Amino acid sequence: MVGIGGIGMSALAQLFVHQKRIVTGSDREESPVTKLLGEKGITVLIGQKKENVPIDAELIVYSDAVPPDNPERQRAKDMGIPQISYYEALGEISKNTRTIAVSGTHGKTTTTGMLAKILHDAGKKPTAIIGSIVRDFGSNFLPGNDDLFVIEACEYKDHILKLSPEILVITNIEWDHTDYFPTFADLQTTFRKAVEKVPPNGCIVADPTNQHVAEVLSHSKAPIIDYTTQTVPRLQVIGDFNIENAQAAKAAARTAFPHLQESYTDRALLDFKGSWRRFEYKGKTRQGALVYDDYAHHPTAIAKTIAAAREEFPGKKIIVAFHPHLYSRTRDLMDDFARSLALADEIVLAPIYAARENPITGVTSDVLANKIKNIGTAAESFSSLPEVFKYLNENLDLQADSLLITMGAGDIYKVAEQII
Repeated sequence: MVGIGGIGMSALAQLFVHQKRIVTGSDREESPVTKLLGEKGITVLIGQKKENVPIDAELIVYSDAVPPDNPERQRAKDMGIPQISYYEALGEISKNTRTIAVSGTHGKTTTTGMLAKILHDAGKKPTAIIGSIVRDFGSNFLPGNDDLFVIEACEYKDHILKLSPEILVITNIEWDHTDYFPTFADLQTTFRKAVEKVPPNGCIVADPTNQHVAEVLSHSKAPIIDYTTQTVPRLQVIGDFNIENAQAAKAAARTAFPHLQESYTDRALLDFKGSWRRFEYKGKTRQGALVYDDYAHHPTAIAKTIAAAREEFPGKKIIVAFHPHLYSRTRDLMDDFARSLALADEIVLAPIYAARENPITGVTSDVLANKIKNIGTAAESFSSLPEVFKYLNENLDLQADSLLITMGAGDIYKVAEQII
């Protein structure tokens, strides 16, 4: 498995081991996920080179972040070993099983975790692939039976279309992955195709009153279940958006198992502890400031997370250290990012996390910082994570009246761990 440290790849690796297959993998660097795999007895090699490919390997699974010229993929090609992508593998594994796929621009990780917990606690023994480490399971993989899969489904590069769900959950739809979807209409087309794949005897769990969602449901062959009709208990995880996630999870569970008692669903939701990097409490600074970390990397998610923090901690000064993710996303949603981040009291920006992209001229954290300042919120940008840490540690007065949130899809969580 090339790129085994990816959050989806690592869950799939655990599934393979659960199915009694022999798994090895590699990644560019260590992470909490690679450490988790090592603890589970899976061999993870740090650094990607052709010697990593075992001579008796029968299949190579690669992350979409791994290009064809990767030395391990080249080695596999020379050796005649079949290669498939993560989502192709996931589609093959789940195609003949009862599958519930959870999709959407925001909330799909939490919704998948909630749904897996509901079904697990109700004794349904689901096998779950989740896009984060769920604290309730201590993993991003939940072992269960081979006839019931709960899978987090991503729309990027049409990955969702590799799956064949009986039940499709759509939490919401907003323009994202702008490097692949040039327009919002292109993104909706992918969701529309996913909807049309659901068979007549299946179901689609969604909010049909949401205009962006309603526009992709028009040609559905399957019935639509409105998740907003569900009642849910008071949750441990904060924010109105998590109430919506819980509604979607409960609706999906009751759609899959109509006789499932609400006492089971609500108890599971009540106990749900959340996931790694989803408004995760990290600790306090020496001066007493609270430190949280969150994966939000889209303007809407940022705005909702800041709003939830204000509601939960009224009176606190909210400081956000944000790690922009992808040049294309930052360019295309720049003004939305500025407006969302300006809802905090102070913003500290790391350099843009390039991931799979090359820099785009004129798209920088400095430009974003200036836009935030023009709105009226204090903002500073820096050229490295160590500089962000140094500024937070030495120049900001992180007293007990402050709340620091490290935010973004990159490595900004490391700053939260350093600061405490």
